[in-house]
Amino acid sequence: MSRAAGNGVAVRRRQHAAAFAALGDETRLALVSALAGGAPRSIARLTEGARMSRQAISKHLRMLEHAGIVRSRRSGRENLFEFNPQPVHELRGYLERVSSQWDEVLGRLKTFVER
Repeated sequence: MSRAAGNGVAVRRRQHAAAFAALGDETRLALVSALAGGAPRSIARLTEGARMSRQAISKHLRMLEHAGIVRSRRSGRENLFEFNPQPVHELRGYLERVSSQWDEVLGRLKTFVER
């Protein structure tokens, strides 16, 4: 593997790790669910009925934004947040590859044990 290819793998690994870390929190998962409906939402709308402050919600949104799962854009005086499905699709592909590798390894183990 070339150095450039190795660097690309390392970059993707860091991106996946950031996305998994961002999704590894109940509050952030709830925010992703709220935004996955498609319509961009402000922090005010996202905090309606929440037991957390706007500041806490904003911190969670920034972590999701850092992982690329959420995008923000300015609209007048407020920031609107929207779901970006691409990183989640990439994670899904990664998990499918890992699952396939495990299935292959377990198949070889089964063959070995049955001999």
